[in-house]
Amino acid sequence: MSNAVQLYDFHKWSNTRVFNRLKELPKELYTNEIVSVFPTLSHVMVHIYLTDALWLKVIKQDSFESIMAYLGKARKETENRSLEELEGMFVKLGNEYELFLNEQADSERTFTIEHPQYGKLETNVFELIQHVANHGTYHRGNITAMLRQEGVPGVPLDYVFYLYEKKEGLAH
Repeated sequence: MSNAVQLYDFHKWSNTRVFNRLKELPKELYTNEIVSVFPTLSHVMVHIYLTDALWLKVIKQDSFESIMAYLGKARKETENRSLEELEGMFVKLGNEYELFLNEQADSERTFTIEHPQYGKLETNVFELIQHVANHGTYHRGNITAMLRQEGVPGVPLDYVFYLYEKKEGLAH
């Protein structure tokens, strides 16, 4: 398993654990307003999904214009989705990532991405997967903080827990 595939697998594992935790809680907690970084837990999950979707398009080297058009459509598709519906969207997107990553012979081959404001960046698939995983980790931390604010424990998402589960054949 390449480093990019394993790191994405960790990201997917973490998201799955968050979804499983959220499904254990009263449904209204997912959409209740909380005074925090995001107004609701659902807003955080949608943000992670949209960002993951955007970066897959970037990694596939789609044009900035087509990515922006896709993002507008994806925003509408995520509006008012239930936890279970959004989880299904995450699963589908995760499958797209895995298919793409497993087709890559060299995840460290450099290519250039361009952004109208930030300019050109020489990067590779692995670096962008690192970004996707780090972004997700940051916002899953927001979710944990929001849950604690509501008096509910989060779920352990440390990379080492993923490694232990993987070693024991439980990760995925």
